[in-house]
Parts: sequence; C-alpha cells; structure tokens
Amino acid sequence: MEILLPDGSKLAVAEGATAGDVAAAIGARLAKAALAARVGDKVVDLGTPLTEGDQVSIITATSPEGLDVIRHSAAHVLAEAATRLYPGTKVAIGPAIKDGFYYDFEFPQPVGEDDLPKLVAEMERLIAADEGFERREVTKEEAEKLFADEPYKLELIRDLPEDAVISTYQVGGFLDLCRGPHVPDSAKIGAVGLLSVAGAYWRGKSDNPMLTRIYGTAFPTKKDLEDYLARLEMARQRDHRKLGKELGLFSFHDEGPGFPFFHPKGMRVINALLEYWRREHTLAGYEETKTPIMLERTLWERSGHWDNYKNNMYFTQIDETDFAVKPMNCPGGILIYKSDQHSYRDLPLRYAELGLVHRHEMSGVLNGLFRVRMFTQDDAHIYCLPEQVEDEVLGVIGLIRRMYKTFGFDKVHVELSTRPEKSIGSDEMWQTAEAALAKALERAELPYVLNPGDGAFYGPKIDFHVEDVMGRTWQCATCQLDFAMPERLDIDYVGEDNQRHRPVMIHRTVLGSIERFLGILIEHYGGALPGWLAPVQAAVIPVADRHVAFANEVKSLLTCAGLRVEADLRPESMGKKIRDGEVSKVPFMLVVGDREVENGTVTVRTRGSKDTTTMSVTEAATFLAEACGLPDSVCS
Repeated sequence: MEILLPDGSKLAVAEGATAGDVAAAIGARLAKAALAARVGDKVVDLGTPLTEGDQVSIITATSPEGLDVIRHSAAHVLAEAATRLYPGTKVAIGPAIKDGFYYDFEFPQPVGEDDLPKLVAEMERLIAADEGFERREVTKEEAEKLFADEPYKLELIRDLPEDAVISTYQVGGFLDLCRGPHVPDSAKIGAVGLLSVAGAYWRGKSDNPMLTRIYGTAFPTKKDLEDYLARLEMARQRDHRKLGKELGLFSFHDEGPGFPFFHPKGMRVINALLEYWRREHTLAGYEETKTPIMLERTLWERSGHWDNYKNNMYFTQIDETDFAVKPMNCPGGILIYKSDQHSYRDLPLRYAELGLVHRHEMSGVLNGLFRVRMFTQDDAHIYCLPEQVEDEVLGVIGLIRRMYKTFGFDKVHVELSTRPEKSIGSDEMWQTAEAALAKALERAELPYVLNPGDGAFYGPKIDFHVEDVMGRTWQCATCQLDFAMPERLDIDYVGEDNQRHRPVMIHRTVLGSIERFLGILIEHYGGALPGWLAPVQAAVIPVADRHVAFANEVKSLLTCAGLRVEADLRPESMGKKIRDGEVSKVPFMLVVGDREVENGTVTVRTRGSKDTTTMSVTEAATFLAEACGLPDSVCS
C-alpha cells in the first residue's frame, strides 16, 4: 500500500505497516528520533497500523507536539513512581500542560515538596529501565473491572457511553486509563524534574475531595532541563509581586482582592509610562478622550456586551435604573463619535482613551498585576472609510513596533486570526477585512502566523506577542476590524454622494493593560527599570550629618531640572546607603562629602558600576537629564 508524506511524495509500505515502520523506511536517524506520528489530523502512537492513502508525518522531540508526548508519558512514569513508593495511592488524572505536566493523587500519607527528590530518583530509575508503553483497547465493562480499586478512574469510566471503546496504557507495573499517545518506551522521555506540590479539588469542584497535585516537566536532554530550571529561577527572582513590594511600587490588600494599590513610587513609574504614551500618540495623530466608568444597561444590551459578557461585569442601580461598570471602553467611545455629524472628509478619526475598566475575575485566577479586576486599558478606536483601513492598520503596526522597541522588546511574534465559526457579516466583508490585515502585515514586512478561526465574532484581528529576556511571550497589543459595533450602535458618516454610510471601526491597544504591562516590565528588567522609567532616578547621599544641607540643596536643584530625586538622610554609613541604593535599583547615586561641599560638586556613581565621576551640580543636572530623559521619538 502507499501512504503520503508531508512533502506530498508517496511511500510504498507493506500491508499492516505502522507509523514506526514508516519512520524506519525513511531512515535510521528518523526512526531513532521518532516519538509518535501524525496521521491525518490525529497524533498517534508509533505502533498505530496504517491504511491505504494515509497522510503521515513523524513527530520528534524538536516539535511542540513531540514535547507534549514526552511530558504526557513522564506523567505516567510519575504515577508509576508514586504508586511504587507510596502503596495504597489512588491516581486521578495526569495531562501534559504548557511547559510540563501534572498528576493528581490521593496519597495514604502527606506528601510534600520535601518528597520530590525521592520521586525524581525513582522516575529516573524507571526511565533508565527502558520500560515500554503498551496500548490496549477494552470495553466499558472490562475497564470497570481493571480499575475497580481506583475510584477516580472508575468515576471517569462510568461517565462514558455504554458502547465506548476505552484505551489503556501500561508502563512497567502501572496501568492507566488514557487516550494517548505515548513514547514507545520510557527511555525516550529524556530528563525529568518535579517542580512543586499543590492542592487540587477532584474535577475542580470544591465539594469534591482535595487531592495532591504534583507539577513536573520533561525535556529531551539534561541541558534542556537545566536551562529551563535556570529560567524558572530567574523568573522567581524577578517575580513582579516580590519586586513590587521590595521596591515600594504597589500592594494588594484583603479589603480589595484583585484591586492593586499603587504607592507614590509606583505612580511615578506609571506617570512616566503614560507621559511617553501620550507623546507618541499625539505624534501619531490621536486625540485623547475620556468616557464614564458607569453607563446604562440599555447601552450594553445594544452593544452586545450584555448577552456575551455580563458574567464578567459589575452592576448597580441609580434612580431605579440599571447601570453597568464598563468592562470595555468602546461603547462609550462610540457615543462620543455620535455626538457630532461626520463627513467622509473628517475620516479617519483616531480617538485614544486610557480607560479604567473593571472585570469580574474568579478569585482563583487573580495573579498580581497580570490578572486583576481593575485596570487601565490603553485603548483607541479609529473610525475610517473602507479604503483607509489598510493604511490605518499599517499606522497601528508602526506605532506598536516603535513603542515596543523603546521598552527593549525586539522580538515580537504576530498572529493573524481569521473568521470564527460563530460570526456575523457577509463572506465578502470578511474576505475584504482579512485581506486588508494581511496586506498591511506584508507592507510592514512583518512575519506572522495564521491563526484560523480565532478572530472576534465581528471581524479578524492581529495579535502581538512580546518576548521578554526569559524567552516568555506575552500577548499585549491587538488590532481588530469591527463591522458589527457601528451597525449595532448606528453610527455613520456622510459620503461624497451625500448619502449616509457606515464607517469601519478599528479597535486597538498597544500596551494592553497598563498595570499588566508594568508587571511585564518589572520582570523583564528584574526591577532595574531604565532611567526614564525609574521611580527614583538619582539618590543624593551625604557622607555625614554636616553634609545634609548641601544634599538637600542638590536634591532641590535636580528636582527643579525635572528629575525624580531623593536624598538619603538616614543615620547609616555611606557604604550601607550605596548598597541599599543598589538593592533599590536606583540608576544613579550622588555622593556629597567635604570636598563636594567645598567645590559645589557631586560624585556620581552609576548603578552596577564601582566607577565614579565628579562633576558640578549643573553638569550633573545636564548629565542626568540626558541619561534619564524620555526616549527620542521616531515618529515620522
């Protein structure tokens, strides 16, 4: 029989050949690296028999699919190790997840993070034993007998249809209920590590038993694992929640879960961020607007948010009328557009808003500044003619690229998301919109990945993912074409033919959430923000009490020059003040002693360097202003 390879060529194989046989027929190197296979649109074990005309590609550890197979297989080996080390353990589920895997257990005794090294050692022994993964398909009745002593597996089996064909996998002495696929044998798993222990309710329901969840990861090589663990440690050290508290930027309190409290230093950073944002937007032709935080329920019904988003919204009543706290800025922005009559000559209109929005998030997903219930969205809505869409999107792309470069995000990954299954509008409209976004990306010479079916229900979108110094990606900016909201909220313009027409509406953000973006920046820079963003740009350090008056004079002069300056007047040694300044990530420290007071100078020390330079206060003001000034705009 013949099967089809990824390059379109055909390969003749014997009747009943497996995916593993195909790998061997292609070459010994591929056969050795093979972990699983894709047959059509399904990932399967290498032992899966093929049929005439199957499209087959071999999966190795170099692909995301290959890593998932390795990690899912490692989860089974973890379960085997746990049941060997702790007899009587009941097993639940163990899927692969982003960057790793987990398995949920009901242990007969407490198991915590101190037990992880012992579990890893047993896993490594089992992997070295090169145990095979054996798949078997059984009936529901047979499965119930096989897992009669496993209450969690039994519950899953009983939820299946009576005629279900159920697959099981055995590795060593451990049998599991699983769809697969898995590596052919445990030696293919590579290097494993266990990361943490947490509690997890069975099936995520609080009235079910609390199980012990063990998180782990696996990589093809030990070096890959060590590199990943090093990145995890870097991320732990750079955790914005830890640094935010240490640097005095923000805090969270039980009286407002999910609502960040920004301290004076935190507001200095945010204000510096917004000063830059406003300058770039002014140069890019945007006008800033502001809309109310609460608007009548009827508006949210007309906009579609009531039907599609009300579970994430907050509500109140004013004068017996229902109001909603806005989760998004667009309906309010449209009311501004509707307040005037517009001609085609007025378009495009670019309205930007730093809108404070509130969204009801479940308490379990709240995560520092990354997931909050209140945030400032750097929103903008562009109202334009259909023939202006491509140029306007190109302008948005240019603004996003310029601003990201300023923050040191040189690696940006882009996705173009197309029409979803549930959508509104004609085929022609969608084709025109998708082509406009694709053309703008091509004109911008910006590589992108197509994300079919993931657009908004009202139009396609471009999403921008920034990559930080730890290799993590964050979806921040987005650019969406909207043909629905103008229709729903009845906005128009008078065309050259004196008839009324619907404008195209472009929704876009650059930073996304100001608060979340600040958290990303803190972790990207490890708290050592560039001078123009630093909450304290310079600390003046008097050597002794007799130098305090001059230190305060220097602080006043530099503050008048527009710098954010503090004087460290604590009764501590100069060495301790310098060390504390380094810990606080202050970009510049200015030491003043007898010589400096006599000569009207300061001795400047740069963060991370032991070198110093002595200069006059006026020279220091010029030097610091240049070093800590706003980045030069590259807007054309």
